[in-house]
Amino acid sequence: MNLSIQQMVDEACRAAEEKKAHDIVVLDISGVSVICDYFIICSANSTTQVKAIAENIQDKMARQGVALKHREGLREGNWVLLDYGDVVVHIFREKERHFYNLERLWGDAEVVHSSAGN
Repeated sequence: MNLSIQQMVDEACRAAEEKKAHDIVVLDISGVSVICDYFIICSANSTTQVKAIAENIQDKMARQGVALKHREGLREGNWVLLDYGDVVVHIFREKERHFYNLERLWGDAEVVHSSAGN
């Protein structure tokens, strides 16, 4: 099954929400970078939750036939990066998210979804 980029974003966000990720933000970076089209950024309260969110996203995406191209940080669980080509997911503990502040770094990108503050 081939998912559209938007379906990939939706599936990854749903999988993150299932494991209680919070402050989910989707940035459309296609106009400001050649890295990918979308960043999904979300937060977790602990390294255990970061890992659970990452594993759930990987499971759901694999079931949809979406290949994981690269993964970083799962062992440490402070910041996990899941690279699906057109979509890159960043799962942070709060402390790391505030430190790296990707939303500010990619401030020229369009925010297409945000659950921040919910």
